[in-house]
Amino acid sequence: MNRRTFLALTLSASAAAPVQLKSTPWTVPEILVVGGGLGGCAAALAGVQAGRRVLLAIEGEWLGGQLTSQAAPPDEHPWIESHGCTRTYRNLRNAIRDHYRRNERLAPSFQNTQELNPGNCWVSRLGCEPRMAATVLETLLAPWIRRGNLRILRHQKAIQARVARDRIQSVLLQNTRTGEETEVNARYFLDATDLGELLPITGAEWVIGAEAASETDELHAPSRAQPASQQAFTWAMALEYLPGEDHRTAPPPEYAFWRDYVPRTQPAWTGPLFSWDGPNPATLVRRRLGFNPGGTTIEPNLWTYRRIREAPQFEANPGNRDISVINWPQNDYLGGPLVGVSPMEAERHRKGARQLSLCFLHWLQNDAPRADGGTGWPGLRACPGVLGSDDGLALAPYIRESRRIRSELTLTEKHLGVDQRIAGRKVGNASPGAEPFPDSVGTGAYRIDLHPTPSGDNYLDISSFPFQIPLGALIPVRLQNLLPAAKNFGTTHISNGCCRLHPVEWNVGEAAGHLAAFCVEINEPPRFVRNNPKRLAEFQNRLRKAGVELEWPKDNRSAQL
Repeated sequence: MNRRTFLALTLSASAAAPVQLKSTPWTVPEILVVGGGLGGCAAALAGVQAGRRVLLAIEGEWLGGQLTSQAAPPDEHPWIESHGCTRTYRNLRNAIRDHYRRNERLAPSFQNTQELNPGNCWVSRLGCEPRMAATVLETLLAPWIRRGNLRILRHQKAIQARVARDRIQSVLLQNTRTGEETEVNARYFLDATDLGELLPITGAEWVIGAEAASETDELHAPSRAQPASQQAFTWAMALEYLPGEDHRTAPPPEYAFWRDYVPRTQPAWTGPLFSWDGPNPATLVRRRLGFNPGGTTIEPNLWTYRRIREAPQFEANPGNRDISVINWPQNDYLGGPLVGVSPMEAERHRKGARQLSLCFLHWLQNDAPRADGGTGWPGLRACPGVLGSDDGLALAPYIRESRRIRSELTLTEKHLGVDQRIAGRKVGNASPGAEPFPDSVGTGAYRIDLHPTPSGDNYLDISSFPFQIPLGALIPVRLQNLLPAAKNFGTTHISNGCCRLHPVEWNVGEAAGHLAAFCVEINEPPRFVRNNPKRLAEFQNRLRKAGVELEWPKDNRSAQL
């Protein structure tokens, strides 16, 4: 095999023998990153900044994953504007704001707003349109493409891998549009996919769903392992509201089912899924939510929850109106998981999640109770193009839980959960705050926020401490040159609840990219870096110089989120 070509060999969908790549030759990548979400972008950026050659293979068209193609405004901790994330993540946030200032006609009173929040939403300090964020990510990576350090292949899915003696030799990519297959050689392979798709095809050890308490020693873990206990995924959509207009259509085929659907959970759900009543995630007690696309309500207004464009922040014109992303409890899909089922069943669940969101829109237009005693808002409609689609739905489902590697060190509730840490202190086992890790490669902070599962678990929403990301959680127990670069690093089902958010995914990807580059340079595997004090110190110093924060300020360590 010729290792001096960009991609080692190309196989047509029907050819029996390999043929040489006919496109312009490019040196074979040292690092292959599969997956173009926030972790994949951060990994690719770190790799090229460290002087390595990187190939980034993404399944769709947009870079950015949960921030863009999945349409989830960034969920972040309260200190995000000043600390608690990497320098490059903060640069991304600032670049998004600058992009609005340069390319959008902001109202005069907002033009100099330092912490601009274009959507003025209350889930995030940076509610922005996914297309804007995708454009900024392309801009951040463009210089490295021009210099020849980086190439991006789109519409690629990893389908096979060659592995020998605990090392991946190559990964076979398939173009999801043409069926063309391309085998890629590299020194290191980074899995930045939303479901950890490199793990099964490389034979890596991995886990999905809830682990047993006997394995993880976690306070809130079940007594038995439950692989099917995977958090619900959501197919988000973007809506706008045109008062006085009627955009109602015939009900979707599954409308009657979802209108009357009551989730089967333990503890029991509080009523129909399509309702303004639902369980409080922290207490599971019934609570009331409000909705009013034309103004505010006494209750928290779901219209502003994930709003990505607030009209008053922009100069008035006939087409200027609010745009809100619908990613709420009412369109969390509980029909089945995406991992551990056949490809046919997974596809059925994907279609079911899309139908659920369309049915919820119909309910909002027609049957949702209003505070004035009426029902429905006929002026609501899906916004074509805003999320990159013709129907207003996101380009991909919002994935909360991935396959996770079996790692040298697994981050658990025991390391960062407030209840369990405080209980440990009472018997002299735990220090205030989260567990300190000498091999830290970053930081994170968020509540342990687990959404309901198709197997019947209700919310688990409990306090956590700001935590460190240990290098051991990025190192598989066996494979030498595979690294997780997204939500698939070494967490548990429970600790995933505070590790799946935007800044942590970016931090994990960035650390993985730097680690792969460092290992190429010193010609030693990641496990050696972690277990050799000199190399570990060198690597951590590189992370610090790159702007990766490895610990929390003293004042934050004991904060309870």
